[in-house]
Amino acid sequence: MLCPLKLILMSVLLDYSLGLKDLIVSSLELTVHVGNSALMGCVFQSTKEKRVTKVDWMFSSGEHSKDDYVLYYYANLSVPMGRFQNRVRLVGDILHNDGSLLLQNVEEGDQGTYTCEIRLEMESRVFKKTVVLHVLPEEPKELMVNVGDSIQMGCVFQSTEEKRMTKVDWMFSSGKHAKEEIVLHYYPKSNVPVGYPQNWGSFQNRVNLVGNTARNDGSIMLQGVKESDGGSYTCTIHLGNLTFRKTIVLKVNWKEPQTPVTPVVRRPEILGGDQLVIIVGIVCATILLLPVLILIVKRTHRNKSSVTSTALVKSLENTKKAHPEKHVYSSITTREVIEEEESSEKSEATYMTMHPVWPSQRSAPNKSLENKSVGGIPKAKQAF
Repeated sequence: MLCPLKLILMSVLLDYSLGLKDLIVSSLELTVHVGNSALMGCVFQSTKEKRVTKVDWMFSSGEHSKDDYVLYYYANLSVPMGRFQNRVRLVGDILHNDGSLLLQNVEEGDQGTYTCEIRLEMESRVFKKTVVLHVLPEEPKELMVNVGDSIQMGCVFQSTEEKRMTKVDWMFSSGKHAKEEIVLHYYPKSNVPVGYPQNWGSFQNRVNLVGNTARNDGSIMLQGVKESDGGSYTCTIHLGNLTFRKTIVLKVNWKEPQTPVTPVVRRPEILGGDQLVIIVGIVCATILLLPVLILIVKRTHRNKSSVTSTALVKSLENTKKAHPEKHVYSSITTREVIEEEESSEKSEATYMTMHPVWPSQRSAPNKSLENKSVGGIPKAKQAF
């Protein structure tokens, strides 16, 4: 019994020693965002039909870091390991020497080097393939858009293998319990988006496939966004039996219509149409009202002048009434001239002398003189 076991162990050790000399190494790079999935291929091309006996996936975060097991396959059993336990699975066809690995919900700590090793039955060589994974920050799961605008929603399945995308589905749901609505179906075989019947959905003639399907890109462009377009959009990419899903939440803002403000309006030297009309109206109104304003001012000035003159006249009259002018006429003396010749029959000559006398304190003595004769001649008449 011991001899057969020794022979088996020696053959295994011999296979490993020979395998170390005949490694087939290839390296690829893959870039993926946090939260997305990554397909890391590991296919051994061989002309001989040999069964895969073992597949190992190892991870290293750096040059001097220790390798960690990601997944191993042995005896028709696939076992995820460590922190990758609920996020990795073997998706390759083992019968066709395909040990490809699918890593879902990628994390920042997943960045590093992944090494795949495939061992075939009765084969001394070990096929080894390396994939360098670069992890980018998470893409926004919520997108904001205004009513009437367009929005692109990305859906890319990152893979190192050139596997043909067999189908793309986009579905829409406006709420948790709302029924899903078809947004777009795409079949690369016909190379045209499969539209819905004429009366299906509100997305008809508003959705276009803009992604490169040859690179597993199923991104779409939604045009003429409506307020009712707000909700969850789920993209599903099919690669044979392999499925990749991504959900995007779209929020729609109502944008009030605004009058576009052009630089011409802001320039002081150039006036807009409304401003020019207002200015012309003001000038015309001023020209029409100017004569009326002048007439009103003249009338107001005349009224003020007449009122001032009337007040002045009344003031003078009141002054005259308060201080009346007094005139005293002196007595008129008459002298009889009796000429010797009475035959001439000349009439008496009467001489009147008027002396205006203003009121004064001497008016009293003058009264006493009025009764006296002037120059010894008796008073004949008195002026009145």
